[in-house]
This record gives sequence, structure tokens and C-alpha cells, in this order.
Amino acid sequence: MELRHLRYFIAVAEAGSISRAAQKLFIAQPPLSAQIRQLEDEVGVPLLLRRPRGVALTAAGESFLADARAILARSQQAAARARETHSGQAQRLRIGLMPSTTQSLLPGLAQALARSALGLRLEAHEISPSSRQLQALRNAEIDLGFIRLGVEDVPEEALAAIDDPYCLAVPRAHSLARGESPIKLAVAAHEAFVGFASHHQSDYFDQTLALCVEAGFRPEVRHVAGQFDGVLGMVACGLGVAIVPASCFPPKGRAVVRRRLTSSRYRSRLLLIARHDEPAAPWRDEVLALARRELQALGGRLQGGF
Repeated sequence: MELRHLRYFIAVAEAGSISRAAQKLFIAQPPLSAQIRQLEDEVGVPLLLRRPRGVALTAAGESFLADARAILARSQQAAARARETHSGQAQRLRIGLMPSTTQSLLPGLAQALARSALGLRLEAHEISPSSRQLQALRNAEIDLGFIRLGVEDVPEEALAAIDDPYCLAVPRAHSLARGESPIKLAVAAHEAFVGFASHHQSDYFDQTLALCVEAGFRPEVRHVAGQFDGVLGMVACGLGVAIVPASCFPPKGRAVVRRRLTSSRYRSRLLLIARHDEPAAPWRDEVLALARRELQALGGRLQGGF
């Protein structure tokens, strides 16, 4: 088994099609199919289900994909570290970010790192949903990250967390925009909702659906966006309401009003996660201290905003 076999398999799994993967890899489809067959023969079990329109992973394929990503990431990391050591280049710090944290956490953390004497080369990677980012951390694709958890168990890689309360985003002219006290989500049961497609942000889709079911209704998701900015933009246009964590809202005075929701058994939290490398990088503790500080500062701003 060679690294190219792993790269080919990952490309096919992510594309969901051997033909699309072949285009991405700039190779012909028959040789790629042959390479995947060779890989399955060597592993000893089917990794893909061939369908008329594309492929799907078997259970064994799902397991193999996680390991293939980890092996490939480790090999790339080893080569990068060797080059950096040989040339005296600054070491890389790879940070994973949820889309919202590129605005709420990254600016402060980037400035703090620039002011430090660590001399690290920052590489920011926006990775969602949270489950994908956690897997990227375990695969050594990133060194630390910020993920959003709702109904899931806290992973062992979590080092710090803040509450990022669920809120209802409503157009400023909407009747629900009036008032300051928390409201029950049930009052929005008959509203049109703006949300994420279940396949695009599956973690958050599950979390918001659980909130609505707890409130006694299933939301009519009439409009769908890919990022929180898109969701809030549609709300601002008056297309509907949305469930959005507090940290995602723009400054006050915009066309969207944030209404805090009454307590729920489902909590929204932002977590700092990091790998437990042995031996640890010499800059690890200082970097994590800076990351914790930025996360806690955001938590303070969120608490002060209500």
C-alpha cells in the first residue's frame, strides 16, 4: 500500500464518484478504478459500494477513510517539519475554525500571536461541521481548533468552553423584535424559518431541530443558507426567523434583532480543542493560554450583551 492509494481513495470518498475524483486528480477514470480495486484487494474488504450514479462508503470504508486521512496528514506533517527544521523556517500553527469564529475569535487571537515572541506561522482553516473539525484534529490536520457543541458529548480533546446561548434572530420590523426579556421558542412556531440544509451543517441542523421539538413544534425551514452570514442576511430581508448562537450576531443597530431564548436542556457551547502530542511542541502551552484567554474574553462579551 502506497500513499498515492490513500490519496486516491480519499479523493473518491470526498467526491462521491470515481469520475469526478479522476477529474480532480487529473488522471483517467480506468486507471483510478484499477488503483481503488487494488487497494480493496490489499485491505481485504470492500471499501466502496458502486452505484449507477457514484459510489458510497461501506462501514469498512468509513473506518478506513478516517485512518487514511490521519496517515496522509502525518506524512505531510513529517515532511513539512523536516523542511522547516532544515531551512530554519518558523514552525506552523494550524488552527481550525467554525465559520462564525473567523469573526469572533480569530482577529484577537491572530493579534495576540503576532505580539508574542513565538515566531509561529499561523495557518487558519475554516472546517465545519464540528464533527469534521474534531476528526481533522485527531488526524493531525490541525493543532488546535474551536468547535460548537450542542447535544453531543464533550470530547476528551476539549480544554476550555464557554456558553454561547441560542437566540432567535428576527427582522427589526417584526413584532417579536420588541422587548428585552427572554422569550419562549414556541412563540415562533408558526413563523417561516431560515436554516441550514441537513447535509451542509448537519451538527447544527440537528441541534436547532432538537430545540424546536422540545418547544413542541417542527420548524418550517423555508429558506436555506450555507453560513451564518447568509442566514442573518435572509432574516434581515424579512424572509423569516432563525435560531442562531449569540456570538454570530452583528453589532447592534443592524437590521436583525437578537432575542435570547428561555432556558433549555440543550446548551450551545464553544469549545477549544487541542491535540495531545507527545512530545509536546515547545510553544504549545503559551499558544493554548492565548487561545483560552480569547475564548474567555468572548464569553465575557456574550454575557455582557444580555
